[in-house]
Order: sequence, then C-alpha cells, then structure tokens
Amino acid sequence: MATAEDRRLTDSGIEIQPVYGPGDVPPGELEPPGAFPFTRGPYPTMYRGRPWTIRQYAGFASAEESNARYRFLLERGQTGLSIAFDLPTQLGYDSDDPLSEGEVGRTGDGIPLDEISTSMTINAPAALLLLLYELVAEQQGVPGRQLRGTVQNDILKEYVARGNYIFPPRPSMRLTTDLFVYCAERIPHWNTISISGYHIREAGSTAAQELAFTLANGIAYCEAAVAAGLSPDQFGERLSFFFNAHNHFFQEVAKFRAARRLWAGIMRDRFGATNPRAQALRFHAQTGGSTLTAQQPENNIVRVAIQALSAVCGGAQSLHTNSFDEALALPTEHSARIALRTQQVLAHEAGGTDSADPLGGSYFIEALTVELEQKALELLERIDEAGGAVAAIEQGLVQEQIEEAAFRFTAEVEAGDRVIVGVNHYAEDENERVELQTVDPESERRQRERTARLRAERNADAATRALAEVRRAAEGDDNLLVPMREALRARCTIGEICGVLRRLWGTYDAQRV
Repeated sequence: MATAEDRRLTDSGIEIQPVYGPGDVPPGELEPPGAFPFTRGPYPTMYRGRPWTIRQYAGFASAEESNARYRFLLERGQTGLSIAFDLPTQLGYDSDDPLSEGEVGRTGDGIPLDEISTSMTINAPAALLLLLYELVAEQQGVPGRQLRGTVQNDILKEYVARGNYIFPPRPSMRLTTDLFVYCAERIPHWNTISISGYHIREAGSTAAQELAFTLANGIAYCEAAVAAGLSPDQFGERLSFFFNAHNHFFQEVAKFRAARRLWAGIMRDRFGATNPRAQALRFHAQTGGSTLTAQQPENNIVRVAIQALSAVCGGAQSLHTNSFDEALALPTEHSARIALRTQQVLAHEAGGTDSADPLGGSYFIEALTVELEQKALELLERIDEAGGAVAAIEQGLVQEQIEEAAFRFTAEVEAGDRVIVGVNHYAEDENERVELQTVDPESERRQRERTARLRAERNADAATRALAEVRRAAEGDDNLLVPMREALRARCTIGEICGVLRRLWGTYDAQRV
C-alpha cells in the first residue's frame, strides 16, 4: 500500500498500487477471446483475422471539399469513412436558415457505397441523414441490403454531454427506435446506433462514469427496442458503441475490457439474449479531443499515439486518431496524414495486430478491469434507482455527476496537482507556429444558393403533400422513416421536415428541467 504522500489515483478514484501480483487478481482462468463475457475481445482471432478499421473523421466547407478530403484519406490507406456534419445539420436547420449563419460548413461523389463502410456522426436528425444515404445508394443502383456502416443515432448523450438535441427525450426515443425497425426490414447490415461514451468523457466525466452512463443509455435503447417488438437477439447484433481513448493508457485498456464484460452480462441477464453476436460489445474509439492542447501542439502527436495504442490493446473494432492541430482549427492535409500514419505504424510496425489481447493476464490490467467494472456497476445501480437513463437525465442526475467530475479535474490542473505537459508544467514563452486549415467563407453563400435553387426547381405540390404525410405519421404510431424518406425523395429539406416535428413535439430546453 502506498503512503498517503505517494498515493496515485486515476480520475475514477482508483488507487494505483506500486506493484501488483496474483493476490490482486480474482481467481480463475481467463476466457479466450470471442467467448462470453468477451473481456478479451469479441472475436477469437481479433486483429490477426481482420485489422481494425481505420476510420478518420472528416467533413468541412462544402460537399465537394469534404469529398476531396475523403478521397485523400482513402488513397492513403484509410479503410472506412467517418462523416462530420456542420452544426445547422446536426440541429435540423437548412443552410439558408437565419440561425445557420456563420456555421455552414464549419465542421467538417463517386465513392462506391457498396464497397465502403460509412459512419455518420449525426443524432437528432439521424434518420434523415441515413435516408438520404439510402437514396444516394439507390441512385448508384446499390440496394439497401448491401449498405454497411453506422449512424450514431444516440440522442440521450446529447442531453447530458453534447447539447445537439432538438426534441424532448421521449419523442426523440421514438425516432431512434423507428430507425431500428426500418433498418431491420430494409438495411439489415447497418449498425443502427453507436452508443457514445466519447462525448460524455469529453464533457469531463471519469472513465468509470463514461462506462456507466454509456451502458445505461444502451439499456434504455434496448428497452425501447423491446417495447417496439424487436428481438434482443436480432437488434443486439446491430448495436455498436463509441468510446474515448484518453490519456491514462492502462486505465483505458482496462475500461474497454470492462465494457465488454459488463455489456455481455446486461444483454444476457437483463434482456435474455442468447445470441453471442448480440452479447458481444463492438466499439469504435477516438482519441481524446479534450486532451489536445493549443500550447506546444506537436506534443499532441505523442498523446494521440499513446491513446490510439490503448484502443488497439483494448480491442477496438475501428479507430479515429485526432490531428495534432485540432485544438486550433480543422485539420490540414498535413496533420490529417500524420494522424492516419500513426494508426498504420501501430498496425504494421508496433505489433498491434499480432495478439488478440496483448495485456491480458497482466496483474495490473486485470485488477484495473475489475475495479472499473465495480465502480460502473455502482453508478448503474444509482441510475436504476432513479428510474433508468431517461428519467435520470430528466432529473439532471447524470449531468450533475459529469459536472462535478469536470470541476475536480479543472481544479487539479489549475492547482498544478495534475500535470499537463506544455500547459501548467514545461511551458514555453513562445509556441511553435502551425499552418492552420481555413474555410472559404464563400462556401456558405454557395450552399445557401443551392438550397434556394432546390426549393425553386422541385414540385412544390408534391413537397407539400409529403410534409403533410410526415405530420400525419407523427401524430399517430406509424413508422416515421417511411414518410420521411418520401419527403426527401420529393426534395423536402431537412429543416422543413424537422420543422414539422418541432411544431408538433416542441423543442427541448435544458434550462427548464
């Protein structure tokens, strides 16, 4: 046991001992990878059979410029797309809406959709973006049954961590489960949700809180899917998760392993799933954006490499590595290439694909896995007592926990008790100059003109009838994705369709909760 003066704690309050041995690990043998509860990985051979998908998150300015960046990355070895959307799109507004001014293209054809797996970071209007993707594939002659990818579609974490919500939680949950049902029928190989702890961690949570709150949201989605008549053994196969790869390498590896173990038990014991593919948690990881510093930004290259290695050692199915300049601006091609090459070095030079669970059996890692699991279970019990994830969000319970953790972290940094290299220790009088990505302000004007032209050239009567069908379905119990698809086919815009639902359901105001 460390002395009081030399205690080392992770952000989850787990005390790190000077040395670990057999007595720190629960008795019993480790199960092999691919076997319940999947602590060591969801597949028997892991990366020896198939490397993780290199899925670099990108999108900015215009569709044409985003397309050029996707092609740049694909030509250099990226193996899957990860699509960023600007703020107006995420909030269901059109480019020419007055509320969109200054934000169009600020987050960021010919790509064969039957060959590329695409992940879309979109939540409140997730159904609409997936339907647009389906319609583009239809134009390419690609049926929905051949499409592969993921739509984030995780609205609950928006209320607690990210803020990009439109409607109140309960009608938003309807959109989520309507998408589940629609994809089961028309796009069966699509991952219908990416349950996200990433943004929870970015908002300031601890690793244990990231685990617990993410899995609690997952439980709520599963309950909603069961209520919609779906089988856990079927929809469970299409669930995926999205976790943060943060700075404490060993804790992060243990977190990923604990997540799989916890979720396997949840699916088996709470929902009765017997299908191993429904029990096995699969996840995408992204290195921690909130850990990037504007001071000495090239230090971020090292941070990202360490975080990415934690995701690899923890068994991620796909990975995004942040660019070193992201604390300052959108990534340049130069910084994006370094981030991509970081993954390729891990895969081809560092032995990242050689062993299914390279740190399995480590006394330290196994002890951390157990401790994180226990802390997450304690938090899950509190959420259950509050009535589940939706009720806990409505009561502000989850938000309060995250805010308290974020405050503690900030206080430690400001006091110098937590070292941030180049910021509160080892600072320099001058930081190196970095070439930054810029967005052409004319791209917003061009997009506003495109939107106006679309409205002028479409069949106005057909668009009006299609929007009326969306409202009719929203007033009843029909699956909303079918009339929304036809509205998009009639060239109705995302803002118009979301406007119909806003007028019917209202919008969510966190200040009034």
